[in-house]
Amino acid sequence: MDKINFQNTRYFITAAKMADLPKDGIPEIAMSGRSNVGKSSLVNSLAGSKKLAKTSQKPGKTKQIIYFLTDNKLLFADLPGYGFSGASKSVTRDFSSLCDDYFRSGRNITLSLLLMDIRRDPSAEDVAMIEFFNQTAMPYFCVFTKCDKLSAQGVRNRLNEISKYLDFKDDAQIFTVSSLNGKGISDLRDAISELISAG
Repeated sequence: MDKINFQNTRYFITAAKMADLPKDGIPEIAMSGRSNVGKSSLVNSLAGSKKLAKTSQKPGKTKQIIYFLTDNKLLFADLPGYGFSGASKSVTRDFSSLCDDYFRSGRNITLSLLLMDIRRDPSAEDVAMIEFFNQTAMPYFCVFTKCDKLSAQGVRNRLNEISKYLDFKDDAQIFTVSSLNGKGISDLRDAISELISAG
């Protein structure tokens, strides 16, 4: 497979329930993480766009799975964030159920990107996601966002601290990125391209 042109990314479809998901066919990359961790900003950075995915300062804005098609070769699935305040328990339960059903659906999920704010300790949901990925042998990258807020030494220190909370696989790939200044975005693009091409 030729190298993926991430700039050729467009909105594809929004799914509020499992029946709305696009048909399987091309590789799918799931993006999960706490609300306001920067999933939409990462989509924009990968695509080299500022307006492709709508970003919001209000946590919990994304309530559905939003799909983006990249170079007609892969789909990014932007999942609802977890752990935000201000939502009723029933609404939060619906979001959680949608994500659970998605991951257990048997879809062609080639890779999962677990996004975490490097400034914050991993949440219980972050820990649970890592455990799920390890148990199911689902390929995943850990993507630490908002690294522009810390110095290079600060990033290294935080990764050491966070490693005490998370049971990374020995071969887990870990990326530190910033959607603000573009740090680490090229490395993440290359790693995704390599994995998709190898598949």
